[in-house]
Amino acid sequence: MSNVIPLTRSTDDAAISARPGKPPAKDMVWIPGGTFLMGSNDHYPEEAPAHQVTVDGFWMDQYTITNAQFSRFVEDTGYVTSAERAPRAEDYPGAKPELLVPASVVFYKPSHRVDLRNHYNWWTYVPNANWRRPHGPESSLKGLAKHPVVHIAYEDAEAYALWAGKELPTEAEWEFAARGGLEGAEFSWGAEFTPEGKHMANTWQGEFPLQNSLEDGFEWTAPVGSFPANGYGLYDMAGNVWEWTTDWYLEHNKISHSCCGSLNPRGGEREQSFDPCSPDIPIGRKVMKGGSFLCAPNYCRRYRPAARMAQPVDTSTCHLGFRCIARQASPSE
Repeated sequence: MSNVIPLTRSTDDAAISARPGKPPAKDMVWIPGGTFLMGSNDHYPEEAPAHQVTVDGFWMDQYTITNAQFSRFVEDTGYVTSAERAPRAEDYPGAKPELLVPASVVFYKPSHRVDLRNHYNWWTYVPNANWRRPHGPESSLKGLAKHPVVHIAYEDAEAYALWAGKELPTEAEWEFAARGGLEGAEFSWGAEFTPEGKHMANTWQGEFPLQNSLEDGFEWTAPVGSFPANGYGLYDMAGNVWEWTTDWYLEHNKISHSCCGSLNPRGGEREQSFDPCSPDIPIGRKVMKGGSFLCAPNYCRRYRPAARMAQPVDTSTCHLGFRCIARQASPSE
């Protein structure tokens, strides 16, 4: 894109962006804040309309939270994740008993071409899949210490952030940070997906969900930091794993839902975030950002800062993790 330029800031934005001092924790970088064009008018409809948003400066983890980091949290607190607990029957009226067990959602590659409109063709609810067993009950974390932790529901990410003395980012904060100081760039590193043939993120190459050529070197998650950082020094702001944000999922452009042809009529933001295609399941949905190793050009071209998807807060998957931010100022250097 010829209109990719460094993000410019007004005098007010310069005040917002003043670096407050030392990082509050290891491997955090200062995101200077400012006014930017959030969303996109050129891709998926839920990203439109592009609109100006201003965010204050904040610190952000350079990397998504890893299995090693999450292990320390669990060892220190005894925390049990949502996927390791059986769902309560009263929260899921009519659910089959065999589904009310500790479980999480795992990707399984089909053996033949399938209807891409039905995600159940590759997603499976797997008993005893969780962050310790990311590929299912027979798997383990061996060799995955530096990989992003996955199978994390929203409450799990919140619990970790509280323990670490940090917070989760808003959607606007996450997107501003992912842009890396570029205005108008399609990707967090610039205009081209693979500049000079170089893969810049862990995504799917080939025909999803059937064939992955592994040109980027990874079939599942990659160790954090395996690809170049963006302009703010942040790694994996595209691909690898989706990341939680604090925003309830609301339609920016007020489009109707294809399943029922109507908007969500409920009142508050949480209620408006419910999936109108499943009116009997009042589970709030948060915005997740960044795409994952399962995003492919023929199906989910969401490895871009503007991309966004709705995720039920109770649902964990093998391609969803998180990173934290800190808004408090630290002592002067």
